[in-house]
Amino acid sequence: MSILSDEIKAKWLFGSTVPFAEPAWARGCPSPYYNDSHRRLRAAMRTWVDENLMPHTIELETSPSLPDSLYEKAAKDGLIMPMASGATIPQEWRGKYPIIGNVSAEEWDGFHDLIIHDEFGRVGGIGIENGLVGGAVLAVPALQKYGSQQIKDVVIPDILSGRTRIALAITEPGAGSDVQGVQTEARVSEDGSHFIVDGEKKWITSGMYAHYFLTMVKEVTGEFTLLVIPRTEGLTTKHITLSGSTAAGTAFVDFENVKVPINMVVGKRGQGLKYVMSNFNHERLFIGIQALRCARVCLEDSISHAMNRETFGKKLVDHPVLRLKIANMSRETEALQAWSLIYQISKLSSEEAVFLLAGTTAQLKAHAGIVLEHVVREAIQIMGGIGLTRGGRGERVERIWRDVKAITVPGGSEEILLDLATRRALNVTAKLQAEEAKVGKNKL
Repeated sequence: MSILSDEIKAKWLFGSTVPFAEPAWARGCPSPYYNDSHRRLRAAMRTWVDENLMPHTIELETSPSLPDSLYEKAAKDGLIMPMASGATIPQEWRGKYPIIGNVSAEEWDGFHDLIIHDEFGRVGGIGIENGLVGGAVLAVPALQKYGSQQIKDVVIPDILSGRTRIALAITEPGAGSDVQGVQTEARVSEDGSHFIVDGEKKWITSGMYAHYFLTMVKEVTGEFTLLVIPRTEGLTTKHITLSGSTAAGTAFVDFENVKVPINMVVGKRGQGLKYVMSNFNHERLFIGIQALRCARVCLEDSISHAMNRETFGKKLVDHPVLRLKIANMSRETEALQAWSLIYQISKLSSEEAVFLLAGTTAQLKAHAGIVLEHVVREAIQIMGGIGLTRGGRGERVERIWRDVKAITVPGGSEEILLDLATRRALNVTAKLQAEEAKVGKNKL
């Protein structure tokens, strides 16, 4: 007789049986956050990744670009629109685009969003996901929230249908975490019909594949504005070869007298910095999710190796020092999974979530990178030379080792984000205390 009931096995057991390779809700432990729609999505995404990505990861990583056909297939199979939506699918998109796993638009939530990214991460590393869907994930939510009718009628449908791709273009050679250092200039033409943009952007994820660039520019007034800039005359891209995330199509983007129609402004002129800072919350949560699955991949592959590899007459896993490594790797990963940020966001208005959780989201992103750096290091220590070899049993861990800094640096460096988290926490306390004092004074 089985220790676990048939219901528990049917609902809460899924995937790898290697310790800590899957989150607790796939290891037999029920969770209040997941239901049948989440299980359908998980199974469909696992199949999609196994069929369309896993057999081709080395090829995709070393080829000059990710093929348009793969992006088109992802859109057709129902990945692009929900990944561009985040935790809630906009009303005007519902019924127009497929959703993988036959999940209805009405029931889609933040945990579906987590699952679709989590399953993507099983390839090991982040380059393929960032190159294929990074632009849609990072740029489209801002277009939908703030974009002009022209953008919503033309640009967004082309992206969600798989016809075109977009990249988020903020970072410059002299402006990384200090977003206010952006110098790319936009001036309005004499007839007022378009902007003329000059400047450069660097380390732009999926920039080599993009047909559009969501770009923050600095107007002559000194204010920042967001523009959607098509790949047009005067806009050139050059591939940047990085140590990791090699499939991401990372680009240097140069703008030289690029003409951009005035109706391609996102939101209000002069409000670009506010929009970008708000968008960072979504980006940081996305990066944290990526780091979490990368950590689980490291656990799965290193523990599997330790269970099979023999040294000094016994399995690696039978050495206490190795088990201590696994214990520390797994406790950090399980603690990262346990952050309840997604649930909290779902129960707050957008304004409340920004007020209460912007600092926490920054802290999560920083923490996720710190955890992954330790876990991937220990995984390679356990796997030895196999973990340093491109291809074979150590392929995924080796790729994560090269990609780890592409997780800890983008979206705000660890040091900047941890300081931001503390400053935000102090600010929240000060504002709440001020409100309490005001209420008490009114009562008197």
